[in-house]
Amino acid sequence: MSELRDEIAKKLGFGCMRLPVVGGDTSVIDDAAFCRMIDTYLERGFTYFDTAYPYHNGKSEEAVGRCLVDRYPRERFLLATKMPVWLVKETSDYDRLFAEQLARCKVSYFDFYLLHALNRESAAAEEQRGGFDFIRRMKEAGKIRHIGFSFHDSAEALEEILKAHPEMEFVQLQINYYDWESKKVQSRKCYETAVKYGVPVIVMEPVKGGTLANMTGEAAHALDALFAGKEGAKPSYASYAVRYAASLDNVFLVLSGMSDEAQLLDNTSYMQDFCPLAEEEQQAVEKAVEELAKLPVIPCTKCRYCVDDCPKQIPIPELFEDYNMTVRFGVNEINRNHYAMHVKGHGSAADCIKCGKCEGHCPQHLGIRKLLETVAGTFGEVPKN
Repeated sequence: MSELRDEIAKKLGFGCMRLPVVGGDTSVIDDAAFCRMIDTYLERGFTYFDTAYPYHNGKSEEAVGRCLVDRYPRERFLLATKMPVWLVKETSDYDRLFAEQLARCKVSYFDFYLLHALNRESAAAEEQRGGFDFIRRMKEAGKIRHIGFSFHDSAEALEEILKAHPEMEFVQLQINYYDWESKKVQSRKCYETAVKYGVPVIVMEPVKGGTLANMTGEAAHALDALFAGKEGAKPSYASYAVRYAASLDNVFLVLSGMSDEAQLLDNTSYMQDFCPLAEEEQQAVEKAVEELAKLPVIPCTKCRYCVDDCPKQIPIPELFEDYNMTVRFGVNEINRNHYAMHVKGHGSAADCIKCGKCEGHCPQHLGIRKLLETVAGTFGEVPKN
């Protein structure tokens, strides 16, 4: 843990999962905007960039190569990416995919490398195919500096992996104050399991896909009360969420998928000289969780793992967010227009054929098929199947 803390002086990582794009097309990254964000991030003393093979329809790693690696000396930054284990059918695929990632990112080695999105089932498959052995060999060959894995499953499944693989130097977990006691995500239990095995933690989804950055009602009031009577700019809701995760002793890095310069400026402003949450802030967060629990929103993190295999090309995360906006603000012209924009050229919630492929990919274990029925009804559509 101390080695990783020394290597990463500031605890905010740049997640390259929700980069600025052109014309709303997630596969067309706005290089100019991304470059400006990279420049500011590095100027403020931050160094860690996190990408992955599938991000932005396979274009994130290439954008990192163009906008970061081509423009800065290799020792100026730390770069992490992940093996897309679901694409591995035979052992030779590891070498092929890894070589492709090195070429995409235009580097000769990765500082941090992860087996991507493991759960009990995929971890067992990696044991069979040799995924753990592969990343260990790449470390020995000098092509990876630190090895680990990202994880979406129960604390019990996490313990099985950590017990079997003491060579893992870190684990990437979904941790945020909303999911801390979640029975599905098990943020607290997974964190405590990592602590038990002495494995440092990188946090993903600290703002739960933006959910905790855009609060209203009583949950927002609980946090707003912290600033009552004070002068200056009110802290963003996202700041409490990121600092909550960063305040955990065994966490050495918190990732934030930043989509524009305003988000980056906000995140880096309070993480440059990081201060853990004070007691009154912890209490306010707990109150916000109580209020959020009363709202029947869909807890989607917009990871988009559900989208690629959808035979009807339904933009599921966007439609869930449109629905969540109706929960918070009612069905109005704004969210109707957003819904119409999202389904244009794609399938709508009513087009779901209930094949279930999406649910097999969902790290949150959402009942997506049933939820799409609810979304369709909310926007006045009748399911076609």
